Amino acid sequence: MASRTVVYALLSLLSAGCNDVVFKRYAAKDRSRGAYVFGIGVVWALLQVAWGLRNPPAAGISLLSLWYGLAAGALLTASNLLLLESLTHIDASLGSTVYRLNTVGVVALSLLFLHEPLGWPKGLGVAAGIGAVLLLYRPGGHGEATGGRFALFFALAVAASSCRAVYGVVTKAALNAGAPMQSLLVVAALCWIVGGAGYALAREGRFRVDGKKAAYSVVSGILVFLIVNFLLLAVERGEASIAIPIANTSFVVALALSAGLGMERLTRRKLLAVAVSVCSILLLAHA
Repeated sequence: MASRTVVYALLSLLSAGCNDVVFKRYAAKDRSRGAYVFGIGVVWALLQVAWGLRNPPAAGISLLSLWYGLAAGALLTASNLLLLESLTHIDASLGSTVYRLNTVGVVALSLLFLHEPLGWPKGLGVAAGIGAVLLLYRPGGHGEATGGRFALFFALAVAASSCRAVYGVVTKAALNAGAPMQSLLVVAALCWIVGGAGYALAREGRFRVDGKKAAYSVVSGILVFLIVNFLLLAVERGEASIAIPIANTSFVVALALSAGLGMERLTRRKLLAVAVSVCSILLLAHA
């Protein structure tokens, strides 16, 4: 059963790494981020409903759980919109690494609101995570903005990671309230649809879905569906402390793919930052 957990977690990792590179490809040109997220939500919702019909939840979703689902979905939508905006002017490896270090944010939130003890493994993990981000903070890298613009888009990546961390806490609260995970995922997908359309109209002033956007949406929609469901399968069949850290190292795949496709340079600094990030996640998982 442990081997199945690792396999599913690795499949989630691979899907997430690929999706981060697809995000970067899409964001590299002036395309509507809102329409893209809307399309992803449509594809994900259809796949999730189809999967849910094969594996219906044992119980319905309460009103309280529905509100939790809407909150979690809104946070996940915001985090991905922010990630897309950040990837406009920073490398895929930087955006992906900062985003996947949301585990550090979860620990910080737990310390502040749940009064959980820190302990030396968590302390070292947080320090390693901050160190990895500092290593990657290098304005003017290949394909990146410089000066103030870099700082702005880097801040967007940090904000995306922060939203993702809060999403994790809210999802945990929803599960504790008895909400079926499949129902929460459908609600989250619907939030992507509404949030994406709203962002396109309010922020970008346009809402058009052409063939190119639709193709990107289908690819990312399938990948997002695979990311969340492979991780669910991994957690259901084994320990979360094994599955989640493996899945959260998807930035290694993003860096390898991005460098292999010529989208960015593979430097010693980036390799060191990735190694430190992996150590950070493993230390936090051990704690």
